[in-house]
Amino acid sequence: MCKIHMKWVVGHLGEAYQEWVHQPIVCKEGPRLFENHIMELLTRTKWWVIPVVWLPVVSWYLLKAIRMGISIHEAAPLVMVGVLAWSLLEYSLHRFLFHMNTKSYWTNTVHYMLHGCHHKHPMDGLRLVFPPAATAILCVPFWGLIRLMSTPAATPAIFSGSLLGYVIYDCTHYYLHHGSPSNLPVKNLKRYHLNHHFRIQTKGFGITSSLWDVVLGTLPPPLKIQKSG
Repeated sequence: MCKIHMKWVVGHLGEAYQEWVHQPIVCKEGPRLFENHIMELLTRTKWWVIPVVWLPVVSWYLLKAIRMGISIHEAAPLVMVGVLAWSLLEYSLHRFLFHMNTKSYWTNTVHYMLHGCHHKHPMDGLRLVFPPAATAILCVPFWGLIRLMSTPAATPAIFSGSLLGYVIYDCTHYYLHHGSPSNLPVKNLKRYHLNHHFRIQTKGFGITSSLWDVVLGTLPPPLKIQKSG
């Protein structure tokens, strides 16, 4: 049985956990989570693994839709619907699951492994993207939901768009932490995300954009600049 190295910290913090986990430690590597080497390895993923693993899957599902009778002109808007659907899921997971309020031993521990570790150690480059195994598990109910809401031929096209949205999300997330953007929109997006980490963690849940923060009222207030003199 694997033991979580940080359980002595997070499990017993109780109500103090939420304050503790949102006081970031800026370092290049976070703590070890598991004694078992394989389990520990599964929690660490290099960013480039995401496009290498999932872009072929995106292509396969798009080709599947075309073989089922969806034309290229029909596929394009369906893919965009999938990208938009992912952006809402990205926001919802981040806001309601990754930032759930916990205080018991097990909920603190689970939260720490899901997202708390990232907030405590935001510059840990190996825990910035979803491990492929976790993504594969998430894909199952998401595929089922899309299948319920669309036609059989449209389902793989929308699903390919959702996966594409996910790949963009994870690569963007890594870049916002470790990249040095020169383009002003990307600079602003980096500032927006780091504001969520270091200033106000209860706002700004969008990663690839602030769209759903604007729509759902979680846009952070502007930073007030104090004038000297």
